[in-house]
Amino acid sequence: MISAGEFRNGVTFELDGNVFQIVEFQHVKPGKGAAFVRTKLKNVITGGVVEKTFRPTEKMPKAHIERKDYEYLYSDGDLYYFMDQESYEQMPLNSDQLGDSLKFVKENMVVKVLSYKGKVFGVEPPNFVELTITETEPGFKGDTATGATKPATLETGYVLQVPLFVDEGTVIRVDTRTGEYMERV
Repeated sequence: MISAGEFRNGVTFELDGNVFQIVEFQHVKPGKGAAFVRTKLKNVITGGVVEKTFRPTEKMPKAHIERKDYEYLYSDGDLYYFMDQESYEQMPLNSDQLGDSLKFVKENMVVKVLSYKGKVFGVEPPNFVELTITETEPGFKGDTATGATKPATLETGYVLQVPLFVDEGTVIRVDTRTGEYMERV
């Protein structure tokens, strides 16, 4: 059991038959009345985000999310195949189970497959990945002082903003938590 007074970002717990992960939390002590905890919660199964307030003494059962290393092998239509790093068993997942996280994953990359009570609900790529830019417009000389950016398409199909000096074929590091360009590799 975890009390609302112990909430931290990333903590998972069960509430009303669903599993939630804390995205944001704030302990509020108003001038009048009792203190409370204001939270923004993400349903780990459906992906929906809700805001909810709790009394600091409320208790919820903690939910254990299993994270296991799998290697992404290939896609075949709507199915994506992952291989267990220990038993070498292959597991097909559909796009509904994967969500948006696949936009940073390329073949042969090791990811964490997330499951709750044996039901897979998502894939967690590494925090930083190195991907190649497949399409972008050339930058113009002299435009570098403004800190301007341009759209670029990565090898996975994801489009993000990069500085003007980055060209096609460049390998860049991307922060998968924010989806932003970090640096050239």
